[in-house]
Amino acid sequence: MLGIARGALSAMVPVELLLVILLASGVSLPGWVIVVAELAAASVFVLETVTVYRLFRAERRGGADRRTALRAAVDRLVPERVRRIMDFDLKGMVSLVLWITRRRDGVPPGATAASYSRAQTSTMTMFLFMMIVELVGVEILLRAFGAPAGLRTLILVVDAYGILFALAVIAACVTRPHVVSPGELRIRYGAFFDLRVPRDLISSVRLSRNYNESGMITLTDGRLGVAVSSQTNVVVELTEPVTVVRPLGSRAEATAIRFFTDDPDATLQALRHREDPRASSPV
Repeated sequence: MLGIARGALSAMVPVELLLVILLASGVSLPGWVIVVAELAAASVFVLETVTVYRLFRAERRGGADRRTALRAAVDRLVPERVRRIMDFDLKGMVSLVLWITRRRDGVPPGATAASYSRAQTSTMTMFLFMMIVELVGVEILLRAFGAPAGLRTLILVVDAYGILFALAVIAACVTRPHVVSPGELRIRYGAFFDLRVPRDLISSVRLSRNYNESGMITLTDGRLGVAVSSQTNVVVELTEPVTVVRPLGSRAEATAIRFFTDDPDATLQALRHREDPRASSPV
């Protein structure tokens, strides 16, 4: 039943989206098509509700509390990739609020925040400007060709969401820096990537500039790269592998990490600094 519920949910979303686009475009659909589509949507909703309830009851019988059981049921029904994409959106919106209020996420007192957003700010700002120009240009063209108001509104909403998402990506990179704390090195890329490395596993750190990274998150032969604008400048070697969770959920092991920071010298100094426990002990 779980497989059927997942398949029905995956099929129903694009069908409903197509219906909305057709209706917004002013296409006259036969009444029976709309009725059948809405009945199918209602049936899928009932199926999903029943499936979640059964999964919830199974978790409760296993001893989980209500909140844990509900979360486990939803996690089993919704594929991990879909959940992670939804999580990107949520973290992005939270990052916008943090950006506006000039706050940062996950930087405890005494920790060193290592920013990485400056190298890409100009590029992302230019990209954002082009998206705004595109929104205005498409609206002008659609009006010139006499497109229905519903279709213009739909495209306007989609373009506006794209602009909001771009702003959220910029905000997430600003408000979610790398963090060096006494216990760990936390390497991040906005809302898309988050890796915690215990300081005890770090065997060495060094400055190594690379301007030709092939992707944002790469992992080859146990060597992880977290690049900004195709650049990395700090390399961390580990004594044993750590588990890396990629943006869409796939997992692998890494024994070396290279990443980018706006101030690599300060980051290296923070990583090499080990607090002497005798400094805080009474004489």
